[in-house]
Amino acid sequence: TIDEQEFVAIIGHSGSGKSTLMNMLGCLDVPTSGEYWLHGQDVSALSDDALSDIRNREIGFIFQGFNLIPNLTALENVELPLIYRGVSKSVREELSVEALKKVGLEHRMDHKPSEMSGGQQQRVAIARALATDPKILLCDEATSALDPQTTQSILALLKEINRKFGITIVIITHQMSVIREICSHVAIVEKGSIVEVGLVEEIFNHPKSRVARSLILSDRAADAAS
Repeated sequence: TIDEQEFVAIIGHSGSGKSTLMNMLGCLDVPTSGEYWLHGQDVSALSDDALSDIRNREIGFIFQGFNLIPNLTALENVELPLIYRGVSKSVREELSVEALKKVGLEHRMDHKPSEMSGGQQQRVAIARALATDPKILLCDEATSALDPQTTQSILALLKEINRKFGITIVIITHQMSVIREICSHVAIVEKGSIVEVGLVEEIFNHPKSRVARSLILSDRAADAAS
């Protein structure tokens, strides 16, 4: 269970099923068994059109690869989901400018992705997700392609978005260091199952599962090496 306005991490080794779970949370895929309740509605058996409508209205996606259109400016990239919604040009431009201001990129609105750093491109992707005023942000390995310093700035931005705007955020990662300072709860996934769930500090200080202990040890070894 994920409550409104929480910042939750889902972690596990590569191939554990994190992205598959994310696809179901984002209504991109449906479970083969069980139920998925989103805001009091069982969405497990809805039609593709109904799921598409939910994605468009309620969910923002942020991915590792940014997924920006190379020949469009930052502003035009942010406008894309609003175009799909049929929002008028003047309104979508206003909403997109506001979204870029939220991520600190109002001075780069006319720049194309090739003219921006990786961190700036990810901020454009975050602005694009925010432009539709989603209730939930789903971040799938959103910092894996970034250097450590840029990763920290993006995580700080996501934490601010969660705190300031009350948007529920779920971040998928295999990096324990990504979550310790920003998330409230964490779920550990292994072989397609959630094997441990709890408060972040509880998991870090008293891990119960083998995979949680493995991830924590790997994270500490990486910290020591750096």
